[in-house]
Amino acid sequence: MGGGGDPLVAFQILMSYRSTPQETTVMPPGIPYIIGNEAAERFSFYGMRTILVVFMLQYLHFMDGAGGRAMSGNQAVEYYHQFASWVYFTPLLGALVADIFLGKYLTILWLSIVYCLGHAALACMGYYENSPWWLFAGLLLICIGSGGIKPCVSAHVGDQFGGKNQKLLSRVYNWFYFSINFGSFFSTLLTPWLLEKYGPHWAFGVPGVLMAIATLMFWLGRNRFVHVPPSGRRFFKEAFSREGIVALGKLIPLFFFIAVFWSLYDQTGSSWVLQAEQMDLRFLGVTWLESQVQAVNPILVLVFIPLFTFVIYPWCNKIFSLTPLRKIGLGMILMTVSFTLVTLIQTWIDAGERPSIGWQVAAFFIITAAEIMVAIVGMEFAYTQAPRTMKSWVMALFWLAVWGGNQFTAQVNHFIAIASSAEIQFEKATLGMPSDWENSPRTISLPGFDGVIGTADDFVARCRQGRMNSLEIPGREIFLDAASRIEAASQQHLPSNKVGNELLGGVKDPWKNPLVYDVIDSSHARISSAGPDRTAKTQWDIGVMIEKTNGSDASADDTWLGRRKIALGIREQPTEAGFSRSEFSGGQSRLEGAAYFRFFTWLVLATTVIFIPFAYFYQPKTYLHD
Repeated sequence: MGGGGDPLVAFQILMSYRSTPQETTVMPPGIPYIIGNEAAERFSFYGMRTILVVFMLQYLHFMDGAGGRAMSGNQAVEYYHQFASWVYFTPLLGALVADIFLGKYLTILWLSIVYCLGHAALACMGYYENSPWWLFAGLLLICIGSGGIKPCVSAHVGDQFGGKNQKLLSRVYNWFYFSINFGSFFSTLLTPWLLEKYGPHWAFGVPGVLMAIATLMFWLGRNRFVHVPPSGRRFFKEAFSREGIVALGKLIPLFFFIAVFWSLYDQTGSSWVLQAEQMDLRFLGVTWLESQVQAVNPILVLVFIPLFTFVIYPWCNKIFSLTPLRKIGLGMILMTVSFTLVTLIQTWIDAGERPSIGWQVAAFFIITAAEIMVAIVGMEFAYTQAPRTMKSWVMALFWLAVWGGNQFTAQVNHFIAIASSAEIQFEKATLGMPSDWENSPRTISLPGFDGVIGTADDFVARCRQGRMNSLEIPGREIFLDAASRIEAASQQHLPSNKVGNELLGGVKDPWKNPLVYDVIDSSHARISSAGPDRTAKTQWDIGVMIEKTNGSDASADDTWLGRRKIALGIREQPTEAGFSRSEFSGGQSRLEGAAYFRFFTWLVLATTVIFIPFAYFYQPKTYLHD
């Protein structure tokens, strides 16, 4: 067994755990426990992740007893992908701990407990002050727990197989992925409903309970598993051997291509959710919540795995040899098609239309087929190409591709987000306030572009409990009059960009910048100018956002958020003629609407073109446990 007197190895021998696979042609006995554990764990993870963007945008600023200003869409997308990326960076640490020190079983067990503590921290938000810090702590613990066990679980599956039943490995990886999507399907439907009706404590608490069940299920299977002992110093010997270096040198370029796939795929939980908010959510006789649409993906995976395994792949193999790398290449092509479709959907939204969510469902069909051909095949291929004592390490590098893809998306959203000058000045102005200033409403004058209070470019911040509740921009009368023109010309729909700009023709702000009208979607339009710095797309841009409402009371007590606003004494401003207005400074995006999706479409298309010659010249070499 190796290990040279390692006490953990001696402990495993003492406990009579098997360290080598059984000589059998049937499924290993530990597989049902792994599959059940994975289904419960994925329920907990995807349940939490499904609602994360919506929670940060709509709920977080109401958790601590005050109604502040919500973060922007670019900020929420950035933070979402930062979290998603670090979940897939910590597999490196988990793999090192498993392969060198603890072995896969003990690493999974202990980090699962850390994982449970992360869910507990999320469920505690609102019971204590500083909810953003509870959010940060919970997500950090989940990053360590979920990420740390990820390479160990997928490699632990392969460890259960020997030479006689290795032909079943591909089928088990399909069932492994099936269990992932079985758990995520139910959580994706349930947690958005829990969030809307019962609030964040239940929405984050229920996934935490499922993670505790997953940990218990894994412990129950301890005597059924093959416990491959840690390799200790042998890990470094093989990692830096000629064979290990060659294997990694061949796989790492492949992981760069897969990183681009994940950069786009994981946007189904961020930018696709924001797009769904702007669409007609009625589909198949049901009105969906915007984050529930993600449930289309796991249910399609449940259908597509057997369809691809038993129908599509065998049929294609009759025409040409469908190698793993060819499957990945076809998946990249499908990813390009799916983002081409969501780009088209966004162009309709940008024109003021409200397309059916059925169009995004069609995009989910295409991107799920791409997932089957890239994610599942890539995971299995990475395992088979890894030298025997480096299985967890190579699987960690495979998941590191997810880190790279999500980091890229996060950094893109950070770069294109334009800060708000008023928010920056507000933070500076409140640093020197007495500790009890939050106890009463307050109006604060903020310096504008010239940095001096008492001039024409000042902002006025209306504060409540230490937070900016509303903003008054300089030259606001000009913008409010322009908003009245747009509202008067609106019938069933907001005016088009052409009509709106004709209505505002000749109107300028106090610095002689023309006012510009832009349709955001069927319910929102923006009137803006370059502001006092006379430069467009900067933090000093000012304007007013117009929202076409249906006149309903946004504080209805049939939702947790409505009840929370009533408890905080917050009432939505009454609308006039079916419209509401909010003034802003900066906070826009350099890549808005369809331009954002078009950027990623060109990215994956270029990556696919480069991948084709790489796949052609790649020479695979398979390693499996004897």
